[in-house]
Amino acid sequence: MAELDDIRTMATRFFDAIEEGDIAAMKNSFAADAEIWHNTDELVGTPEQTAAVLTGMVARIKDREYAERRLTVFPGGFVQQHVLKGRRTHDDGAVRLPCAIICKVENGKITRLDEYFDSAHVAEFRKFANA
Repeated sequence: MAELDDIRTMATRFFDAIEEGDIAAMKNSFAADAEIWHNTDELVGTPEQTAAVLTGMVARIKDREYAERRLTVFPGGFVQQHVLKGRRTHDDGAVRLPCAIICKVENGKITRLDEYFDSAHVAEFRKFANA
């Protein structure tokens, strides 16, 4: 069960890092050749691309919280459902983005992350991407 405890600790640290705006720690959770897939565009990205996107999110969303976390670990990975909450920096408007993340983990690093968002919530979220 040590493997499951290690995966649980790594997954928690991964999301905590994003909440705290620590993009370097978040990126360090990925294997160098990790694949990050998004259901909203069906594209596969890299850890570097993900770090760039999250750097922008951290700059535009304050008081970030991964609320209602439901983390399930299993040999070789984890699933987390949560609601990203926060406030937009430009107008203090509320942000709410439900999500499910499925990750494959090898040697303590995420090798594959599949991210599932409801497209209606993403459209609302992205309306303010350039604000």
